Amino acid sequence: MSPAERRAGISLAAIFALRMLGLFLILPVFAVHAHGMPGGDNTMLVGMAFGAYGLTQAFLQIPFGAASDRFGRKPVIVFGLLLFVVGSVVAALAADVQTVIVGRVLQGAGAISAAVTALAADLTRDQHRTKVMAMIGSSIGLVFALSMVAAPLLYALIGMSGLFWLTAVLAVAAIFTIVFIVPAAPPVPRAVGRFSEVLGDGQLMRLNFGVFALHLMQTAMWVLVPAGLVRAGLPVVEHWKVYLPAVLLSFAVMVPAIIMAEKKGRMKQIFNSAIALLLVVQVGLYFEGSAGMWPLAILLTLFFVAFNVLEATQPSWISKIAPPHAKGTALGIYNTLQSVGVFLGGALGGWLAQNVGSGSVSMLGGGLALAWLILAAGMKAPPIRRAVAA
Repeated sequence: MSPAERRAGISLAAIFALRMLGLFLILPVFAVHAHGMPGGDNTMLVGMAFGAYGLTQAFLQIPFGAASDRFGRKPVIVFGLLLFVVGSVVAALAADVQTVIVGRVLQGAGAISAAVTALAADLTRDQHRTKVMAMIGSSIGLVFALSMVAAPLLYALIGMSGLFWLTAVLAVAAIFTIVFIVPAAPPVPRAVGRFSEVLGDGQLMRLNFGVFALHLMQTAMWVLVPAGLVRAGLPVVEHWKVYLPAVLLSFAVMVPAIIMAEKKGRMKQIFNSAIALLLVVQVGLYFEGSAGMWPLAILLTLFFVAFNVLEATQPSWISKIAPPHAKGTALGIYNTLQSVGVFLGGALGGWLAQNVGSGSVSMLGGGLALAWLILAAGMKAPPIRRAVAA
């Protein structure tokens, strides 16, 4: 990659990481903290405080992606981050769970994922795009693991209000990064892509189904995984001892896989292999039961390998085949279905685990993975564009 492409990849991954760290930090501690707040005895309200973010993201990803096509990537990203700052401040000042929900709604209203990935596509050549998307996608997994480690310690030091203030500071740092560090973006066509162009494209819609299935599986898994680790004898405060090595080992596998996908033109093979690995993980989780911590740790490592590969390759694939004037719109639809998957994963996973049994959650994930694998088998490999000698 050129120095400008490396700078773009690192700085945009940092923006994603700063924003996602602010979101993930509350996950391990808010449910416990909420018991001391008015409304905290209502489990539905506590769940809404988690899920409100994903729901507003789902509604606003497409408008933000389309706006980035029309008005430019950076102004839209800055506006979204400012909304995120406002939401973080509202949550930091909240005296009850209902106000926290309002803050989370405002945080989610800063739906910049499509604009950020579209900007990454604008700033990189096709042959290096998956590497940049890998930086962005991997930052999400790494930040998730970091939040599992840091959240209990930070909560003890600065409390829940302090965590929300910290999220606001991190978002301000992201604004500084997009304005002063991310390379200048090339001009984008001042037109909004028609939804029909994207919704009528079978290749794009298969990728959209894929990100929906992937994030539904991811969220539904975490309805069960913490309880499984506890049953295996690992206290909640020590779960990072499984998450962090699993994420780091997955990076060691993912990086060569991404290099092979790009340099050897094996994108489709790597992509389908990652989906098949997801199916293996879901089957393994169904039969894992009380087999112990090591089988669960191995399955989590395999899941993170597949997750990180797919997080890197899917947006890159979309950016290569979407119409140039509709790239933001295409990524907006993609990120909308990602957010819907997150929301439904928690809702369906919790409902199935409570009313049908934990095995049904893995069956749902396995069914989605199998359907995705069948759909992906008929996809055309993305076009390969070789680097041109300077």
